[in-house]
Amino acid sequence: MDSSETVSKHVHTGSCLCGGVRYTINGQVRDIINCHCSLCRKFHGHFGAYTAVKTRYLTINSNSNFLAWYSSMHNDAQRGFCVICGSSLFWKLASNDTISVAAGTLDQPTGLKTVTDIYVADKADYYHLDPQLQKLEKGL
Repeated sequence: MDSSETVSKHVHTGSCLCGGVRYTINGQVRDIINCHCSLCRKFHGHFGAYTAVKTRYLTINSNSNFLAWYSSMHNDAQRGFCVICGSSLFWKLASNDTISVAAGTLDQPTGLKTVTDIYVADKADYYHLDPQLQKLEKGL
């Protein structure tokens, strides 16, 4: 996504499990990337499936007490989650102008497709990767 992008005609919405954190995306979103790193597996209980959007296109509509951010010791990443139901919602780097949104929290239909597996060298041993997807040993 670059500065020439336009606001999407399709507005995406989503929420956590209890509905305490709701959000709206009014801009172009990326197709889904599955992250198999150990940090995403711990945060989600499985691999993380994410879309991404420019931060300026995301509006979080929630009680500010419901959304919390965990700062990882491994990098400058923050992970957003609902403190009431525990839903994993967001992932962002402090140095980046995009935010990743957990795909499972999007309201349907999304119109998105899964395109890539990243950190496949770190994937867990209890599942198999989709042979149709692009695979990267590390991140993007």
